[in-house]
Amino acid sequence: MVEKTYRLIYQQTIKLFAGFILATVLVVDCYAQKIPSLISDDETQTFLSNIIKPLFNAAGIPFDANKIFIVNDNSLNAFVSNGNYMFVHTGTLINADNVNEISGVLAHETGHIAGGHIARQKLRIEQLQTLSVASLIVAGAAAATSGRGDAALAVVLGSQSSLLNAMTAYQMQEERSADESAVKYLTHTKQSIQGLKNFMKKIQMHNRLSGYTETPYFRTHPLSLEREEFFNQSLKKHSYPEKTDFDKDFKLIKAKLTAFLLPIERSQAIYPTNDTSTAGLYANAIISYKKNDFQKADEILNQLITQYPLNPYFYELKGQFLFESGRTHLAIKEYEKALQLKPQSKDIMLGWAHASLELPHDKQTLQKIIAVLNRVQLKNPSSTGWLLLARAYDENGQQPYALYCSAQYSLAIGNIETAKKQINQAFTEASESLKLKLADLKNFITQKEENGN
Repeated sequence: MVEKTYRLIYQQTIKLFAGFILATVLVVDCYAQKIPSLISDDETQTFLSNIIKPLFNAAGIPFDANKIFIVNDNSLNAFVSNGNYMFVHTGTLINADNVNEISGVLAHETGHIAGGHIARQKLRIEQLQTLSVASLIVAGAAAATSGRGDAALAVVLGSQSSLLNAMTAYQMQEERSADESAVKYLTHTKQSIQGLKNFMKKIQMHNRLSGYTETPYFRTHPLSLEREEFFNQSLKKHSYPEKTDFDKDFKLIKAKLTAFLLPIERSQAIYPTNDTSTAGLYANAIISYKKNDFQKADEILNQLITQYPLNPYFYELKGQFLFESGRTHLAIKEYEKALQLKPQSKDIMLGWAHASLELPHDKQTLQKIIAVLNRVQLKNPSSTGWLLLARAYDENGQQPYALYCSAQYSLAIGNIETAKKQINQAFTEASESLKLKLADLKNFITQKEENGN
């Protein structure tokens, strides 16, 4: 009975602690843990790059635009991970009132990177894991001595409570540090602290509406009132305008995300049909398309293109709508116009390549498609890119390369066994240079399996 009780306590405690590790290992500002889906949108990622780069420069952090990711999640959240990766939730972008609020949130996350909080979190968790195992040993001894399982349970619960309090207290220090760093970076880049303060108040209100209340126990942030007072004192010392050069861009991005991601009824309430602002027209073009009113969507986009002929994203969106509604010839022309204005855009290149593959094409066009896709995959690989490249190589009679790209695609979507078969098939007819790539990919898969990933 004692052994059974101890085993159950051990299992439950490990589950509890494992869950806590998952919730804290990335220094995240979040309310619910879930598997995220990512959105690729050049317009939004370019905007975020423009906001993050000056903050990283102020913090002395190397900047890489390819390490910015958009998470499709409606919560007010942003977080960072090892390697200076930045993740921004769509909910943050949709709910922010202006660029200054976004800058404040991203300055705070930049503070986590500069402070080395992620590495410290991992070290702290390892230390707490050691203490947790020690508490389990004590629990076992208590149960064995008394013959009562409840004695062991009392020891374990008491120890875990102390451990969790220690962990949350540690994180609170890091949040204070990130706030201080955010103020420093915003001041250095001559941006107002008001946006950070306003967005923290939004989070506080969101918590209340969600039934989440701040208590001194099991929380990873200082009390919002405490943070607000810190920001108030900082605002007295530093005064900069809230307006930025990217306010117009942000209005368009917010309209785009709102129209694509929120239900039609909600997005239409935010951007009614009589909204003739640029952002309102942008949103209504998307809403009309979602309603299957292709003619209306086309009319609105033509109006936007007439007003702003140098905006590549209006052409890209028109190309997407035309392609998805079966008018591929016309779609390619719009993608080509977009590429003339933004030739390095991964999303626009993928859109053009996909549409081009759907139409009859000559050898020269096929080779151009392959060259464009290779350029995309070299800089910023994606599963869609590998799939399109595999198809293009297959049509071009280059089966070993098609199999290599198919293996990359299979690996990207988690189908490791299929990837290994495709690698083995490709080896039989591969050139020496391709064999090196296949060997590297095979070694990567082997290391991945050995590490249990």
